[in-house]
Amino acid sequence: MKVRIKRLHEDAVIPKYAKEGDAGVDLTAIDIIADGSNLTYKTGIAVEIPTGYVGLLFPRSSVYKTGQTLTNCVGVIDSGYRGEIMMKFSLSPYGLEYDIGDRVGQLVIMPYPRVDFVEVDSLTETDRGDGGFGSTGV
Repeated sequence: MKVRIKRLHEDAVIPKYAKEGDAGVDLTAIDIIADGSNLTYKTGIAVEIPTGYVGLLFPRSSVYKTGQTLTNCVGVIDSGYRGEIMMKFSLSPYGLEYDIGDRVGQLVIMPYPRVDFVEVDSLTETDRGDGGFGSTGV
């Protein structure tokens, strides 16, 4: 699949897969904005996600070295968004952060089903039923 991408800044790094078989492409920070207890990493790129697909933004596994957490857990890029890809992290109590030029996250582009909801008076019965958090065991 071909996905259109635009550099919004001359230092922007076009994302690529680190290894054959990887699901996500690495995103590189070109600028950092400190905002109180958060850091926003700018990538300097915008993408055109095809209709019927969604871009999901995840932190890289290396985030554990910084103690930062992605503020929205998983970012969602809808097919209509054309702005810059940015990732906002909560500051770590350890004071560690990524630097400009570091790979700060990854983008996974996936198809999604389009659903139509049908309102009903009852749902089919299951073994789990309405058991919520922890209802299937530890």
